[in-house]
Amino acid sequence: MKNTFGESVCVTLFGESHGNAIGAILDGMAPGIRVDANFIAHQMQLRRSVSSLSTARKEIDEVEILSGIRDGITTGTPIAFMIRNQDTHSKDYEALETVARPGHADYTAYCKYHGFSDTRGGGHFSGRITAGLVAAGAVAITALSEIGIHIGTHIAKCAGICDRNFEDYQKDITALSEMPFAVLDTNKAEKMRAEIESAKADGDSVGGILETVVIGLPAGVGEPWFDTLESVLAHGMFSVPAVKGVEFGKGFAFSDMRGSEANDAYASNGEAVFTTTNHNGGILGGISNGMPILFRTAIKPTPSIYKKQNTVDFVKKENTELVIHGRHDPAIVHRARVVVDSMTALILCDMLALRYGTDFLKNGGNTK
Repeated sequence: MKNTFGESVCVTLFGESHGNAIGAILDGMAPGIRVDANFIAHQMQLRRSVSSLSTARKEIDEVEILSGIRDGITTGTPIAFMIRNQDTHSKDYEALETVARPGHADYTAYCKYHGFSDTRGGGHFSGRITAGLVAAGAVAITALSEIGIHIGTHIAKCAGICDRNFEDYQKDITALSEMPFAVLDTNKAEKMRAEIESAKADGDSVGGILETVVIGLPAGVGEPWFDTLESVLAHGMFSVPAVKGVEFGKGFAFSDMRGSEANDAYASNGEAVFTTTNHNGGILGGISNGMPILFRTAIKPTPSIYKKQNTVDFVKKENTELVIHGRHDPAIVHRARVVVDSMTALILCDMLALRYGTDFLKNGGNTK
C-alpha cells in the first residue's frame, strides 16, 4: 500500500479525485532552498484543464503549503502541499461502482483493495492526483535551476503528427516552460490540436509521445546495476498515469543500428570530456556522462471515451456494455508533460542527494 517514491528526497501522494483534497508531502529537501509561489502556480496552470482539448472539469488548483517553508525558504522539514477538490460530479460514477471501465484501474483496484477503494472519478488512481506531484516538483525544478540543471519536455508526437527535434536545448527549454501546449513547431501544434478535436467529435481519444531533455547534470550520477539513472527515471515515469513506454537516447532504434553507428565517440577541448554524438541519451553504464539526458515516454489514449464498449460487472461476473458519461479529456499528453518534468526533477534531486549529500542543492551544486 505504498505511495512514497525516493530514498533521500522523497515524495508521498495522498487523496482521491472526488475526496476533500489531494496533495503531496516532500521530505528530505535541504534547508535554505528558495521557493517561488508564483512558479508553483505557473506549473499548476500548465497541468490544469484550460481548453476544449481537456476535460470540462474546472479546478482552481490553488496550492496550500502547510509546513516546511518559512518566508519563502525551505526549513529542511517535510513540506506538505494540499489542493482542495471543488468541481466534483460524483453522481457520474454511481453506476460504475462494480463495472470495469476498459483501460482503467477499476478492476485491478478492486482486487488490490478488496472493494474498499474510493471509485469516484478513479479515486486514488485518477490523473487528478498528479496535481500534488506537480506542486512538489515545482520546488525541485527551482532548486535544480539554481545550480544550472534545466529540464524541458515537448510533445514529440500526437495522433501521428510529429514535432521537430530539440535544436538549441537551452533556448527550447526556455520556450517550452511558457507553453500550455508544448510543441516546438507551431504549425505542427495546430495539426495536433485539430486531430485531438476530431477524436473528441467522434467520442474518442488520442495518445502521444513526450520527449524530455535534461541539461547541466554532472557526470557520475547513478549506479551500475539496480539503481541505474535509467532504471530510476523509468520507475518514476511508469508511475505517471497513462505512461506505457520509456526509451533513452535512440532507444529501440538501436536494434537497427551497427555498433559503429550506435557508439558515441569521445572528445575533449582540453577542459571537458564530451561525446560528439549522444545516441545513448547521456547515460552509460547506468551513470550520467555529462551530456544532455534525453528520453521519451509514450502516453496512451485517454481510456475514458464516449463509445459503447464491452466489459464486465466484476462482482456479478456478468458481461455487460458500457457507455461512459461525465467529463473527460480527449487527450492528456499536453497536460502530462509538466507531470513528467516534475517527476524528473524530483528523481534528480533524490539521486544528487544520494551522490553528493543532502545539502548538495543548498551548497550551489559543488561536486568537488
